[in-house]
Amino acid sequence: MELSWSLFFHCLVFVCSSAQNDFFTSVGQMTELLFVEKDLVLSLKDYIRAEEEKLNKIKLWADRLQALSSAATFDPELFLGNPVNAFKLIKRLNTEWSQLEALVLTDMSDGFITNLTIQRQFFPTDEDQTGAANALIRLQDTYKLDTETIATGRLTGTSSLTSDPSLTSDPSLSPGLSAEDCFDLGRVAYTEADYLHTTLWMEQALKQLQTEAQTGTETETKTGSVDAQTILDYLSYSLYQQGALEKALHYTKRLLQLDPSHQRAKGNLKYFEYQLSKRHQQTGAEATGAEATGADKEHSDDYLPERKAYETLCRGEGIRMTPRRQSRLFCRYHDNNGHPSLLIGPVKEEEEWDRPLILRYHDVVSEREMERVKELATPRLKRATVHDPQTGKLTTAHYRVSKSAWLGSFEHPVVDQINWRIEAVTGLDVSTAEDLQVANYGVGGQYEPHFDFGRKDEPDAFEELGTGNRIATWLLYMSDVQAGGATVFTDIGASIKPKKGSAVFWYNLYPSGEGDYRTRHAACPVLLGNKWVSNKWIHERGQEFRRRCGLRETD
Repeated sequence: MELSWSLFFHCLVFVCSSAQNDFFTSVGQMTELLFVEKDLVLSLKDYIRAEEEKLNKIKLWADRLQALSSAATFDPELFLGNPVNAFKLIKRLNTEWSQLEALVLTDMSDGFITNLTIQRQFFPTDEDQTGAANALIRLQDTYKLDTETIATGRLTGTSSLTSDPSLTSDPSLSPGLSAEDCFDLGRVAYTEADYLHTTLWMEQALKQLQTEAQTGTETETKTGSVDAQTILDYLSYSLYQQGALEKALHYTKRLLQLDPSHQRAKGNLKYFEYQLSKRHQQTGAEATGAEATGADKEHSDDYLPERKAYETLCRGEGIRMTPRRQSRLFCRYHDNNGHPSLLIGPVKEEEEWDRPLILRYHDVVSEREMERVKELATPRLKRATVHDPQTGKLTTAHYRVSKSAWLGSFEHPVVDQINWRIEAVTGLDVSTAEDLQVANYGVGGQYEPHFDFGRKDEPDAFEELGTGNRIATWLLYMSDVQAGGATVFTDIGASIKPKKGSAVFWYNLYPSGEGDYRTRHAACPVLLGNKWVSNKWIHERGQEFRRRCGLRETD
């Protein structure tokens, strides 16, 4: 009964926190799934013990009835000639078998089936599974990972991707992907007509299937199964779609060796042979078609023109800061020209970039404050939204994978303290700023290149606030990230690595009020770890005497 109450409690937590699913968009909320699964496993163990006891009772019934029916069917007429036997037969079929049926269908573990049924409605959805699959594919492209590396689960961060080289992943915590897992990833890519990744993951699935067959590591608890024929069917068609006719033909022949009666493969074999002969006639030479590799993928029809620069910076490459230029950057203690709260305890200020000026303030909030902010935000986390310039409304987008919550200064003293500290450090008035936005990134969580300020083609971007444009951004890192998750500025080639307890600050507008397009930035996908950040967007109103306008419009 104690276990059932535990499950009931977690069910209530689920009801409160899962009104909107999208589990894959927030690692913080996915931790709830771990505890729910742990309780379900304990309950399942109880269920197994109870079922074993029940099966022992059923076995006694079966043994007794088997002995009785064997004797009765040896000479049925003689047996039923005894009215007692006839009565007992009728009674058994009318009542005792009903009792046995009730015993078989009884949940002996004090409500395990009921609890599982209740909680299932709050489990991740197909959208979550597809989102998580797309996240792995996104990580594969961004960080140039091969399928073997992802399949083994050994995503140990390298020095170019980690904020702290001492942070490494524990390979023992990831059992890796099975052949069926790899197949599911390939199938998600296939449904989106992404034939390159379909090919890569189906080939990995085939490799995993062979390894599992050789080592006997295939688990008995799998709910589904995948065979080589199905994988080869997807693989050959995906290669054909990429123009790799010879490889498509090769895999089709392998499929027919395994299943000579496969009708689609028979038709594809003739068609591929015809297309290949036609190509040879046209070119006069053997053509091998386009061979697909993850590293050579080009986003020719991509909606994001700077994707290559964005992904390069995320990998810690292509940073445009020469050693000579870097030598001119300084660290200092900052008291904001003698601000009363900083005179005794100035903050540590580091210049991360010079043009535009990007500053990092170290140890600007305490561990206790960050944990309290996370506690306040976690129950409210919802899928993060972006401003749609077409409709002027907030909407979810595939290029922003995270969950966020907004905290006002009146909600808890710790939020008020953080707001007050931002004002002391930056010298800007935060009374007209937006509430503190707390964000937690999910599987492969990212936010592709964007501007924080409203552009000229978005004159009504922040009209409802009545506080002008976003003059500056304060970005606080509330967790270390094992690998990935950097903040990159695609126009200037800067990459800022997350460091827990530090805040990055920059101006989005020139003193003239014009937008600084050099501040276009992005949050790189999280390769390993759990990324928590909080943003404070400071607006123009109230800064008239704190950051004065330039004398010229071009300033």
